[in-house]
Amino acid sequence: MTVLEETTGEPAAEPTDARGRVAELHEIRARAVAGPSEKATVAQHAKGKLTARERIELLLDPGSFREVEQLRRHRATGFGLEAKKPYTDGVITGWGTVEGRTVFVYAHDFRIFGGALGEAHATKIHKIMDMAIAAGAPLVSLNDGAGARIQEGVSALAGYGGIFQRNTKASGVIPQISVMLGPCAGGAAYSPALTDFVFMVRETSQMFITGPDVVKAVTGEEITQNGLGGADVHAETSGVCHFAYDDEETCIAEVRYLLSLLPQNNRENPPRVECTDPADRRSDVLLDLVPADGNRPYDMAKVIEEIVDDGEYLEIHERWARNIICALARLDGQVVGIIANQPQVLAGVLDIEASEKAARFVQMCDAFNVPIVTFLDVPGFLPGVDQEHGGIIRHGAKLLYAYCNATVPRISLILRKAYGGAYIVMDSQSIGADLTYAWPTNEIAVMGAEGAANVIFRRQIAEAEDPEAMRQKMVKEYKAELMHPYYAAERGLVDDVIDPADTREVLIKSLAMLHTKHADLPSRKHGNPPQ
Repeated sequence: MTVLEETTGEPAAEPTDARGRVAELHEIRARAVAGPSEKATVAQHAKGKLTARERIELLLDPGSFREVEQLRRHRATGFGLEAKKPYTDGVITGWGTVEGRTVFVYAHDFRIFGGALGEAHATKIHKIMDMAIAAGAPLVSLNDGAGARIQEGVSALAGYGGIFQRNTKASGVIPQISVMLGPCAGGAAYSPALTDFVFMVRETSQMFITGPDVVKAVTGEEITQNGLGGADVHAETSGVCHFAYDDEETCIAEVRYLLSLLPQNNRENPPRVECTDPADRRSDVLLDLVPADGNRPYDMAKVIEEIVDDGEYLEIHERWARNIICALARLDGQVVGIIANQPQVLAGVLDIEASEKAARFVQMCDAFNVPIVTFLDVPGFLPGVDQEHGGIIRHGAKLLYAYCNATVPRISLILRKAYGGAYIVMDSQSIGADLTYAWPTNEIAVMGAEGAANVIFRRQIAEAEDPEAMRQKMVKEYKAELMHPYYAAERGLVDDVIDPADTREVLIKSLAMLHTKHADLPSRKHGNPPQ
């Protein structure tokens, strides 16, 4: 069927020369780019959403997009499908550049079949994923689809299986970023969950396995789509979403920024940039930011801002498990991953969610050759029945496993408290940190002095005429013997105790030395990390 027949229903003469064929090609391409209708585009915009092509234009450098299989159409029949065969089949695939570096992309077109996935639709996604893996370049998915195309039955479901298999194959090989710009329900939600980063837009994007209607039918609970699986829910409660924004433009701009901090693949290092922030810049303000009194909170984010280049960093999972900070930043132009306890939230303790958040971040950094810098101020693991019954042992072990398995340069810095098992887990020298530094305010110990004195000197305190005075005396004695700032350094467990104002320079010089680090893991198919 020719373009004229599709448009008017009238037969048209076939072009007889090359110029006619080229004109026909341009007309077909124009129709494919325009989409199904102006009405469908208006409806998309009315929902506060951009079209698939508008999103791609925001993501990629101007004029760099090269589309693949633009003229693909489905071959399904039944339920009226044979009469509706739009070009692209509801997904736009191709590649372009972000800041001059190649990036592959696929974007669901909600205007066509609601962005639902059918056999041809899935095959296009499979192809672009295979191309990204082969080329060794990041893959960004712009998700706005209504799930499997019901009219195509099990063929559509099989298409999801092919996507999941490729997500897993690409894991740790190329960066994979999922941008949720509309609904994502049922099995479709597992593809984003398999990728490295998930972005969402408030009010317009949702993710859930079973929707509100099913939840109500099964449990009797009534809830809205956003209440069940909106951006804020997944950014704050479930931890499924790494970044949440108010609008698509900001969201996609942040995707570009994230890509600028990541390598193309696991065989490359992250891109280095020229740095105008002096490497030897002293930070005397750090002496005032961190109180010497271990019981006083402070904002670790301000410490990070003072140390990294130009005070800029990108926090991952900013609103989930806020007692630990995971961020990408630069030191002298080199990308680093920062893990830091946050004393402002739960005193910076490690709990189930913080352990999971940091473990995944460590694994991502290690996969993509990002050096890891850890800032410690941790009083221990969060005590409680809920934590123990929730499996804090195995969840905490995830963080331990991730650090022990990481071969990238690893530097840890103890600012203040570092107690018990949490100190060991947070990349201590004993689990393989390449360099360990401490500030003069550090307190490295099995536990706090008060708790230790109560255990060690229980009998003396109980038998004293003035138990409280004896307790205070024993606390002071314990601190003097085992918790002074140089105890760990004297035993070689800390490489150096440094002036906080020199932290930036020390870290930069240490990273420069470790730049050529090479470490091998034992030969194995894969490890069996705690779950």
